[in-house]
Amino acid sequence: MIRRLLAAPVLWVWLVLPASGMDAASINNADYNPSKPPAQGKADALVIKAQILLDRARFSPGEIDGKLGENAQKALRAFAEAKGLKPNAPLTPEVWTALAGTSSDAVIIEYKISNDDIKGPFLEKLPARMEDMKELRALSYTSPREAIAEKFHMSEELLEALNPKKKFDQVGEILLVADVLRSDSKLNVERIEVDKSRQTVKAFAASGELVAFFPATVGSKEKPTPSGTLKVVSADANPTYRYNPDYKFKGVRSKEAFTIKPGPNSPVGSFWVGLSAEGYGIHGTSSPSTVSKAESHGCVRLTNWDAALLGRNIKKGTPVAFVDQPPTGGKS
Repeated sequence: MIRRLLAAPVLWVWLVLPASGMDAASINNADYNPSKPPAQGKADALVIKAQILLDRARFSPGEIDGKLGENAQKALRAFAEAKGLKPNAPLTPEVWTALAGTSSDAVIIEYKISNDDIKGPFLEKLPARMEDMKELRALSYTSPREAIAEKFHMSEELLEALNPKKKFDQVGEILLVADVLRSDSKLNVERIEVDKSRQTVKAFAASGELVAFFPATVGSKEKPTPSGTLKVVSADANPTYRYNPDYKFKGVRSKEAFTIKPGPNSPVGSFWVGLSAEGYGIHGTSSPSTVSKAESHGCVRLTNWDAALLGRNIKKGTPVAFVDQPPTGGKS
């Protein structure tokens, strides 16, 4: 498992400063300017707005961090393809016009910290080794800040940058957050496609319409993801993780099976979609920032919120196709 680490102090300053001059109005009113493209590697008001709009439209950018990184670009390309656009860059005037047209509501809103946000319990530290997790009563969040960031699909760094000097453990504190909490309409997912080379997951309706898109971590050289088509056999929130020594995961020395209690920082996150090959599934992660940027133990890893959205909208028997290139035909 890769545990979420706090950035080194010098990186923390670099991450916070670009966003420190932004307020809700500057992000909510951000508009595309072809003469001033988003800065690479830095938080940008337009990108924050684009990421939130993508999240609302079910084209997940992964963790909302305000940067035009790999996952944001994947989501923008998928959105453009779904709209029949073929841009030569992730964000163009045509793509922005289509994306901005999906919602006129403010993307940054105020949120008041509640008792539920701070009641915990919280872990003092997330163990790096799986064996050390089996003794814990729950794989909880490590802080209210982590919990609130995940609730609004944000990186902790962006949440901190938008709320300088705010206390994340104080009831009644008013924060600026991404407005991603929308009522979930039924997606009617009839088919799932996992692209192993592009590290993405697509959910399709029976008509062939793409109804949701997610960046993903798909397998590794050590334990590759299956090929062909499997089926969904289960979908469970807050799963208990069971380690089988036959898996022989790198870094796990135990010769005996063990279990790890549920929680958002579990090795499988807060949602598990079991597949018809033993030990394989689609699941969440304790490290949303590493989605698409790390390796998995053969499973398909999404952010916790994306795994939950997909898991709530599928049924047993749903086919899950593993491909290296998108299949021809259809809206893929």
